Amino acid sequence: MKVLYWIIVAVVAALLALFAASNRESVTLGLWPLSFVVGLPLYLAILSALLIGFISGVVAAWIAGRRRRRETRRRSRRIAALERELAATQAQLSGADGNLPARLAARG
Repeated sequence: MKVLYWIIVAVVAALLALFAASNRESVTLGLWPLSFVVGLPLYLAILSALLIGFISGVVAAWIAGRRRRRETRRRSRRIAALERELAATQAQLSGADGNLPARLAARG
C-alpha cells in the first residue's frame, strides 16, 4: 500500500513540475478595490488558488465536524464511566460469591 502511495505522489509531483515548466509566463494580478498589483508566473497563481481552495475546504470540513467530535468525546466519557461501573459491580459480585447461595436460600 505504501508503494502505491509513493507512486501516486511521484506521478502528481511530475505532473506539477511539468505544469510549472509549461506555464512560466508572467501574469499581473490585482484586487479591484485596492491599487495593489503583483506580477507572478501563471503556474504560481493557479497553484496558489488551488492551495487556498484546499485549505478553505479543510477548514470548512473541520468546522462542520465539530458536532460529531463533541458527540464522540461525550460518548467516550460515558463508555469509560460505564466500564468503571461494570468493573466495580463485577468486583462486588466476585467478593460476594461466597454469600450468594446463603442469600438465595434465605429468599427462597
